[in-house]
Amino acid sequence: MNKPTTKLEKVVYRMIRSNAESTSPDDLQSYADDVLQGGCQAGTVGQLIYYTDTVKFYKRHAKEIDRMLADVCDETGLPPAKLFGNKWDSEDPMARDYLNQNLLAWFGFEETTRRLFDL
Repeated sequence: MNKPTTKLEKVVYRMIRSNAESTSPDDLQSYADDVLQGGCQAGTVGQLIYYTDTVKFYKRHAKEIDRMLADVCDETGLPPAKLFGNKWDSEDPMARDYLNQNLLAWFGFEETTRRLFDL
């Protein structure tokens, strides 16, 4: 596991620690695997189920999540509408509405998890 350095990484790591069965490296890794297999949409992260929570998370970490999204778009050559498929509201390309903010919150949590645990 990589040491969390950014504000978002520290928050995600704390959330993972609070949701894992214990703080042992194996349990943290197991929980990270669960997050990435089912995704946040499966309800794996209890703090990111309801729109009020996901929108708040996105707004709190928007700069880091937006930068991360730009990096992934550059790496893959795909725009958000292609990355997120039919879940992305293409009428809201600037993610000003809660639906796209919800997706970006989940994306930010999952991608940060991937980076922290090198998955």
